[in-house]
Amino acid sequence: MSTPQRIALAQSGDVTVVTFNDSKIIDDLSIQELGQELANLVEKEDRQKIVLNFGAVEFLSSAALGKLISFEKKVRAKKVKLILTNIRPEIYEVFAITKLTKLFTIKDDEADALAVL
Repeated sequence: MSTPQRIALAQSGDVTVVTFNDSKIIDDLSIQELGQELANLVEKEDRQKIVLNFGAVEFLSSAALGKLISFEKKVRAKKVKLILTNIRPEIYEVFAITKLTKLFTIKDDEADALAVL
Protein backbone atom coordinates (compact mmCIF):
# COMPACT_ATOMS: atom_id res chain seq x y z
CA MET A 1 0.00 0.00 0.00
CA SER A 2 1.23 3.49 -0.78
CA THR A 3 1.82 5.97 2.01
CA PRO A 4 -1.10 8.38 2.41
CA GLN A 5 -0.29 11.98 1.49
CA ARG A 6 -3.40 13.74 2.79
CA ILE A 7 -3.86 11.92 6.10
CA ALA A 8 -1.74 10.62 8.96
CA LEU A 9 -2.68 7.40 10.73
CA ALA A 10 -2.17 6.31 14.32
CA GLN A 11 -3.46 3.29 16.21
CA SER A 12 -5.06 3.44 19.63
CA GLY A 13 -5.79 -0.18 20.44
CA ASP A 14 -8.08 -1.41 17.67
CA VAL A 15 -9.08 2.13 16.65
CA THR A 16 -7.49 3.90 13.68
CA VAL A 17 -7.10 7.62 14.37
CA VAL A 18 -6.93 9.70 11.20
CA THR A 19 -5.61 13.25 11.25
CA PHE A 20 -5.65 15.49 8.22
CA ASN A 21 -2.38 16.88 6.85
CA ASP A 22 -4.02 19.86 5.13
CA SER A 23 -5.48 22.79 7.05
CA LYS A 24 -7.58 23.79 4.04
CA ILE A 25 -9.25 21.02 2.07
CA ILE A 26 -10.44 22.92 -0.99
CA ASP A 27 -8.78 21.97 -4.27
CA ASP A 28 -10.17 19.16 -6.39
CA LEU A 29 -6.97 17.10 -6.59
CA SER A 30 -6.39 17.01 -2.84
CA ILE A 31 -10.08 16.21 -2.24
CA GLN A 32 -9.91 13.29 -4.70
CA GLU A 33 -6.71 12.00 -3.06
CA LEU A 34 -8.23 12.40 0.40
CA GLY A 35 -11.35 10.52 -0.66
CA GLN A 36 -9.28 7.65 -2.04
CA GLU A 37 -7.06 7.45 1.04
CA LEU A 38 -10.10 7.33 3.33
CA ALA A 39 -11.83 4.74 1.13
CA ASN A 40 -8.71 2.55 1.23
CA LEU A 41 -8.99 2.36 5.02
CA VAL A 42 -12.23 0.40 4.79
CA GLU A 43 -12.03 -1.16 1.32
CA LYS A 44 -8.42 -2.39 1.28
CA GLU A 45 -7.24 -2.32 4.88
CA ASP A 46 -10.49 -3.45 6.52
CA ARG A 47 -10.27 -1.01 9.44
CA GLN A 48 -13.27 -1.49 11.74
CA LYS A 49 -13.13 1.54 14.04
CA ILE A 50 -12.11 4.95 12.73
CA VAL A 51 -11.83 8.35 14.38
CA LEU A 52 -11.45 11.33 12.03
CA ASN A 53 -9.67 14.09 13.97
CA PHE A 54 -10.31 17.49 12.37
CA GLY A 55 -8.03 19.38 14.78
CA ALA A 56 -5.76 20.70 12.00
CA VAL A 57 -8.57 21.52 9.56
CA GLU A 58 -9.45 25.21 9.25
CA PHE A 59 -11.60 25.04 6.13
CA LEU A 60 -13.53 22.40 4.18
CA SER A 61 -15.09 23.01 0.78
CA SER A 62 -18.52 21.67 -0.10
CA ALA A 63 -16.78 19.12 -2.35
CA ALA A 64 -14.80 17.90 0.67
CA LEU A 65 -18.05 17.53 2.60
CA GLY A 66 -19.37 15.48 -0.31
CA LYS A 67 -16.35 13.17 -0.01
CA LEU A 68 -17.03 12.76 3.70
CA ILE A 69 -20.63 11.81 2.96
CA SER A 70 -19.46 9.26 0.37
CA PHE A 71 -16.99 7.89 2.93
CA GLU A 72 -19.76 7.60 5.51
CA LYS A 73 -21.80 5.50 3.06
CA LYS A 74 -18.84 3.15 2.51
CA VAL A 75 -18.30 2.91 6.27
CA ARG A 76 -21.95 2.15 6.94
CA ALA A 77 -22.03 -0.52 4.20
CA LYS A 78 -19.04 -2.27 5.81
CA LYS A 79 -20.44 -1.81 9.34
CA VAL A 80 -17.38 0.19 10.40
CA LYS A 81 -17.71 2.46 13.42
CA LEU A 82 -16.86 6.09 12.57
CA ILE A 83 -16.61 9.12 14.86
CA LEU A 84 -15.56 12.67 13.98
CA THR A 85 -13.73 14.81 16.56
CA ASN A 86 -12.08 18.18 17.14
CA ILE A 87 -14.23 20.03 14.62
CA ARG A 88 -13.75 23.80 14.83
CA PRO A 89 -16.91 25.76 15.71
CA GLU A 90 -17.11 27.45 12.29
CA ILE A 91 -16.89 24.06 10.52
CA TYR A 92 -19.29 22.46 13.00
CA GLU A 93 -21.78 25.20 12.14
CA VAL A 94 -21.71 24.03 8.50
CA PHE A 95 -22.30 20.44 9.67
CA ALA A 96 -25.26 21.66 11.75
CA ILE A 97 -26.79 23.79 8.97
CA THR A 98 -26.53 20.93 6.46
CA LYS A 99 -27.89 18.42 9.01
CA LEU A 100 -24.65 16.40 8.84
CA THR A 101 -24.69 16.33 12.64
CA LYS A 102 -27.49 13.77 12.24
CA LEU A 103 -25.48 11.65 9.78
CA PHE A 104 -22.18 11.59 11.68
CA THR A 105 -21.36 10.81 15.29
CA ILE A 106 -19.37 13.82 16.49
CA LYS A 107 -17.47 14.10 19.76
CA ASP A 108 -15.67 17.13 21.19
CA ASP A 109 -12.24 15.51 21.32
CA GLU A 110 -10.34 12.37 20.50
CA ALA A 111 -10.45 11.04 24.07
CA ASP A 112 -14.26 11.19 24.06
CA ALA A 113 -14.36 9.36 20.72
CA LEU A 114 -11.98 6.64 21.88
CA ALA A 115 -13.99 6.19 25.08
CA VAL A 116 -17.14 5.21 23.17
CA LEU A 117 -15.43 2.95 20.62
